[in-house]
Amino acid sequence: MSNDQNAMNELHWLIEMVQTIEVGLVVLDRDYNIQLWNGFMENHSGISPNSIKGQNLFSRFPDLPATWLKQKMESVFMLKNRAFISWEQRPYVFQFKNYRPITGRADFMYQNVTLLPLASLTGQITHISLIIYDVTDIAVNKLQLKAINEQLAKLNQTDELTQLSNRQYWLQNLEQRFTSLKPIANNMTGKVSLVMLEIDQYKSINEQMGHSAGDKAIQHIGYLLKQLISNHPALAGDIGMAIDLTRDVARYAGEEFAIILPLTGEDALEIAERLRINVEESSMVYEGKSVQLTISAGIYELDANTTSASKWISLTEKVLSDAKFNGRNRCQL
Repeated sequence: MSNDQNAMNELHWLIEMVQTIEVGLVVLDRDYNIQLWNGFMENHSGISPNSIKGQNLFSRFPDLPATWLKQKMESVFMLKNRAFISWEQRPYVFQFKNYRPITGRADFMYQNVTLLPLASLTGQITHISLIIYDVTDIAVNKLQLKAINEQLAKLNQTDELTQLSNRQYWLQNLEQRFTSLKPIANNMTGKVSLVMLEIDQYKSINEQMGHSAGDKAIQHIGYLLKQLISNHPALAGDIGMAIDLTRDVARYAGEEFAIILPLTGEDALEIAERLRINVEESSMVYEGKSVQLTISAGIYELDANTTSASKWISLTEKVLSDAKFNGRNRCQL
């Protein structure tokens, strides 16, 4: 076999491999005109290599992120170095539908893209190639794992009965809030209060009606608390810190709840009093019977005496103890 025939065979094999490999391959000239469009690109776009050759990439695909992609390509031309685009940066460059049954949850193909400079015989970079990898399986698995981890994290932060923050997560948040809010309170540019509230005579409910009734009482107060916090206009946060139900409101311990309120003591007292009235005027229904509940609350505004987050809690619980001592079913500042 002659050298010419060998060369022709090698060229034929090369062309066949380019057209059949399971990655996309696009070659562009300096003006972004398409010089090569392989079988992978044809299969997923429905556009044949012959019909697209010579067309401008961005004219042919106006939905491409042209400005961003051109910047990537220009860096390859100028620096003569390859560049990479991860699906985590941008899910895809070419919007190809995903047809894989295993990863059917994804509407479009997730892609990793490598941009390679192509030099002429003189050493000048005259073309650029885009290699498109289908990484849908990897992306979907990673996204599913991320979603599971986020769900587990939320479960670890949430009280099962009320779906409010649990004690551990709320205490972590209180430490962070205290660090950021203490200077604000000292500078008198805004106020923040801590509210601790407790279901009155909770032990009697458990003893007389059973622990399931006690659980129902906790759920009832948690529901009313969430309703009040979600719907009260004052809790938009006038010092730049809106209250966050997932972080600032917690079932603290047993029948006790804790709330970080971005409000002065007087305003926080008004919120707590409104909750107290809502509890008193509503009824918990348990096994077909109406059960009357009341709460007591203590409020303590962040001030110079609150030298730590734990000190803030102890000062607030002291006010709560005074409210219970003074007759219960009351809020005290």
